[in-house]
Amino acid sequence: MAAPNEADPTQPGPAEAEGHGRATERILAWAAPGERELLAARAQALQEGDDAVDPDGDQLDRDERAALRRVDGLRTELEDVTEVEYRQLRLENVVLVGVYSGSAEDAENSLRELAALAETAGALVLDGMLQRRPNPDPATYVGRGKAEELAAIVKELGADTVIADSELSPSQRRALEDRVKVKVIDRTAVILDIFSQHAKSREGKAQVELAQLEYLLPRLRGWGESMSRQAGGQVGGQGAGMGSRGPGETKIELDRRRIHSRMARLRKQIKGFAPARQAKRANRDRFEVPGVAIAGYTNAGKSSLLNRITGAGVLVENALFATLDATVRRARTPDGREFTIADTVGFVRNLPHQLVEAFRSTLEEVAESEVIVHVVDASHPDPASQIATVRDVLGETGARSIPEIVVFNKADLVTADERLVLRGLQPDAVFASARTGEGVDELLARIAELLPRPQVAVSLLVPYDRGDVVADLHERFEVLRETHDEAGTRIDAMVTEAAAGQLAEFRA
Repeated sequence: MAAPNEADPTQPGPAEAEGHGRATERILAWAAPGERELLAARAQALQEGDDAVDPDGDQLDRDERAALRRVDGLRTELEDVTEVEYRQLRLENVVLVGVYSGSAEDAENSLRELAALAETAGALVLDGMLQRRPNPDPATYVGRGKAEELAAIVKELGADTVIADSELSPSQRRALEDRVKVKVIDRTAVILDIFSQHAKSREGKAQVELAQLEYLLPRLRGWGESMSRQAGGQVGGQGAGMGSRGPGETKIELDRRRIHSRMARLRKQIKGFAPARQAKRANRDRFEVPGVAIAGYTNAGKSSLLNRITGAGVLVENALFATLDATVRRARTPDGREFTIADTVGFVRNLPHQLVEAFRSTLEEVAESEVIVHVVDASHPDPASQIATVRDVLGETGARSIPEIVVFNKADLVTADERLVLRGLQPDAVFASARTGEGVDELLARIAELLPRPQVAVSLLVPYDRGDVVADLHERFEVLRETHDEAGTRIDAMVTEAAAGQLAEFRA
C-alpha cells in the first residue's frame, strides 16, 4: 500500500503519485495523435486538485445521462461483469461506407465525423470504407461488385448494421440491404436517432418526432400480402372471394395516412409553443434588452463558452448534439450594459433538411438576435468546412445579415503555428478557451462594441424618493454624469427613444 503524504494526509504520497503518472503515460500511448493533447490537459487538470472551481457548474444532466445502475434480482448472467462491460456487450456493431468524387481528405474527415455520430448514437464502429466514383450508383449506392465486397466484410467482422455517409433513397437502401444481408441506414437516420435520445423538453421531443416522421414517410416498405387490406375478383382467381373485399385501402396507405395525421398534430403542437417564446421575447424587447446568440458546429464548445461567461451550468459533454433545447441566460458587458445570450443547437455537414425545418422555431433565437457569436473548434482538422456549413444554415434561417463574431474555441489545444493558419482563415477572429478562460474578456469587449448603444441624450432631475429610476438608468443605459443637490439626483445619460419618452417627467 502506498504511503500517504505526511504533510497532508488527504494528498497522495510520492509512490501513489508516481503510479498515477505511469497510468497517464499508458493512456496517452494508446490515444490517437490528435487526442493526446486533450487527454494530457485533462490529466494535468485532475492532478492540480479537486478544489478548483469547475467553470461548467454542476453537471447533473451529464451524470444522469451517463449513469447505468443494475437492479438487484434481475440479473441472469452467471458471472458478474462491470457496468462498462455490461454496456459494451450490447453495443451495435457497424461498418461505415461512403462514396466521394472530390478530395480524399474531405471524404475521410466526413467518414470520421460519421464514426463520431455513430458512437454518440451508441454503436461500435468496426471499419470504414470509401469508394471514389463520379456519382453514387442509383441502384446500390456503391455498385453491384462493391456491394458484394461490402457483404463479405460485414460477414467477416460480424457487423449488425451498415451506415452510408449520405442520404440513401428508399430503393438504394433496399437494394443494398438485400445484398449485405444486414440492416442499412444512412447519415440522416443516425442524426435523427441522436436527436431522439437527447431531446428532453416537450418542444424538443415534438420537433424530433416531426423530423423522424418526415424522414420515414417516403421510406415505408410493404411486406407482401401481409400488408394488404383489400381483395377482389373470383375465388379461383387472385382474389379471396366473397367477404374479403375491404374498403380498398392497403396497409401501407393506412400507415401513410396515420403519419400525415400525426405530423399535422405535431405541427399544431409546435405552433402552440410559439406564444410562450414570443411572450418572453416581448418582455425582453419591452425592457430593451439586446440579445446575443451562440451558434456553431456541433461539439465546438458552445455550451462550455456560455457556462464560462454566465455560470449557467448548462450540460457539457464531449459528444455530438449534447444540446438540443435553446438556453437563454443574462450577462453584462464590461461597461455594465445588460444583454441576453442564448445557446442553440449545433450544426453538422449534410444536416438533414427535415431537422432545419423542424427546429426552425428554436433557431428563431439566432434570427432575432443583435449579434451572433460563431464558435469554431480550433483543434478540428478542417475548421474551414465547419465555418462554411454553419454559415449556410444561418443563411437558411435568415440570419446572414446579423453582425458575427468568429471565436476559435479550444485555443489551448493548438500551437502557435496553427494559430497563424487560423488567423489567415479569419483575420478578425477571437481566440478563446472555455476551459482556461483565455479570450473571454476580449469576446465580451467585442460584444459590447457590436451591441446597439442608446442614441438619445437626456438631462434628468430625479427626486431622492425615486431611487428605482436611478438604479434602472445605471442597469440598462449609459450614465455620463451624476451629481446630487437639494432637489434630487441630476443625471446626464444616453437612453433609447422609447425610454426618453417614459422619462419625460424627470427632464431637468
